[in-house]
Amino acid sequence: MSNWDLPNVHVLDVTVPAEAIDVMGHVNNTEYLRFMEQIAWHHTTVLGLGWDLYQKLNRGMVARHTEVEYLAPAFEGEKLQVGTWIIENDQRISITRRYQIIRESDGVTLLRGKTRWVCVALDSGKPRRMPPEFLQGYKVTASEK
Repeated sequence: MSNWDLPNVHVLDVTVPAEAIDVMGHVNNTEYLRFMEQIAWHHTTVLGLGWDLYQKLNRGMVARHTEVEYLAPAFEGEKLQVGTWIIENDQRISITRRYQIIRESDGVTLLRGKTRWVCVALDSGKPRRMPPEFLQGYKVTASEK
């Protein structure tokens, strides 16, 4: 049983591959960022906001600022649960997504993180207001308060 920090978590199960291991024998820090990106895309797709819609609307969400707190290591072959929530939507240009990664075997939280995502025009990369589809789809799923 996972001990999620917030309710209404969206979860992606991941098994740590050999190529994620660094010279210190555990998951490299950059791999955790990859897991965070994977869950963000997975959740975005489940919300009906996949790449096809991004292209049609000429809009996309890009990472502006990420904070990561590494709490414990993970090792090759371990099963992890990567969770995410949308904790903020300013209804204009940005959302904030929170993350938690838990080792399945013992329920230990390995990481907590947060990313502020900003809406941009795909053709220019410049910040743009979120279209109605993003306002509707990227609703807040949990509150930290």
